[in-house]
Amino acid sequence: MLFGALTVFAGTRVLTGADPGYVVFLPLLIYNTAMGAAYVAVGTMAWRHLGVGRKGAAAIFGLNLIVLIAVWALHQSAGAVAVDSVRAMGLRTGVWFVLFVGFWWLGRKRPGRAAE
Repeated sequence: MLFGALTVFAGTRVLTGADPGYVVFLPLLIYNTAMGAAYVAVGTMAWRHLGVGRKGAAAIFGLNLIVLIAVWALHQSAGAVAVDSVRAMGLRTGVWFVLFVGFWWLGRKRPGRAAE
């Protein structure tokens, strides 16, 4: 949730005119800023109901994977996206995969435990 809040804060600052000190690929900035809000929402949902959080983490992982493939393709073909952006999107995608697996592991059925 903290990472999501920081993502929204930093993205909003750049969208409103702050200079980050590097070239920004605007569609990726907009996506990541919006996803920061989703990160906070899914973190909150997972805190309250693990099953819903697991589904949210799966959705974020899937969306991030699609965007990762797109920015990688743009980087490969036209160089419109910096390699640092590809790496950062890879990190986000990997983190949400780990969160999804972690939520799944925490919510798996155990003998004597009711299903969620």
